[in-house]
Amino acid sequence: QVQLVESGGGLVQAGGSLRLSCVASGIIFSTRSMAWYRQAPGNQRERVAFIAHIGSTNYADSVKGRFTISRDNAKNTVFLQMNSLKPEDTAVYYCNVFGLSHWGQGTQVTVSS
Repeated sequence: QVQLVESGGGLVQAGGSLRLSCVASGIIFSTRSMAWYRQAPGNQRERVAFIAHIGSTNYADSVKGRFTISRDNAKNTVFLQMNSLKPEDTAVYYCNVFGLSHWGQGTQVTVSS
């Protein structure tokens, strides 16, 4: 059974940084591409970052240059380093095994102005 556990969210002032983590189980992690999504109240869930199993990455335009996705295959973990945070980054952040419909509980990120 696929399980995803996100952590690392919190309250931060605009311009600050946070590092999110997601531990995955129930998959052969090193063979799977992973992604981070976010959902703000009243908005649809949107993908913000993607990392392929071979390590290539891409980002939503809204976070490009500020967020960095990375992975540690030895720890079955995907990270999202978020710098220069803005109030519009406020959302619940979820990780996802690309191509699967499993979701974790998410982690709340709140950026105050």
